[in-house]
Amino acid sequence: MRELLDWLSTLPDPLLYGAIVLAAFAENVFPPLPADTVIALGAFVAARGNGTALGVWAATMVGNIGGAMFMYWIGHRFGLPWLSRRFPALLPADASERFAERFKAQGMLAVVVSRFLPAIRAVVPPVAGALAIGAVRAGIAMTLASGAWYGIVCLLAFRAGENADTLLASVAGQQRLIGGIAVGVALVLLLVWWVWRRRRQAVADGGGR
Repeated sequence: MRELLDWLSTLPDPLLYGAIVLAAFAENVFPPLPADTVIALGAFVAARGNGTALGVWAATMVGNIGGAMFMYWIGHRFGLPWLSRRFPALLPADASERFAERFKAQGMLAVVVSRFLPAIRAVVPPVAGALAIGAVRAGIAMTLASGAWYGIVCLLAFRAGENADTLLASVAGQQRLIGGIAVGVALVLLLVWWVWRRRRQAVADGGGR
């Protein structure tokens, strides 16, 4: 990470913002890329030069939403079975149907919550496209989630003082915290949906007698 930090420190502000855009875009296409770390270090460097927190956040959002919508188009163009065959590590065949059911049942809520979950957020855009969730709705949902996530990352970086190691530890801790909260929210939403379905079924059964 020190090498990456040293390299980012040599970039003028326009190129630094460009590197952040590319990292945020590539995260959606190549999920193993540690984009959060690149963005945090970029914000850390920008805070010590002429950059601004808003500028880093805006660059991140341009790249992230651009990459997400590109993957949305891929999913819409080729469909869920193709995604399962092409990216078995990200979307195993036995999990694709569960994703489909959740997304169909919860729509935008599923998109927002899932984008907070580090293990699965990379598959959200192509799955949303494959299930034909409207591009505008999906784009708004992903913007809300990414805006909140990267807003926290950028804020932490700008308040990290002079210690990059402290910054990286803070970002890692914050990711775990956000991920835990998102899992809790997802479970609550699933419970609410399950109760609603049971009550709806009970009403339907009662009306049929």
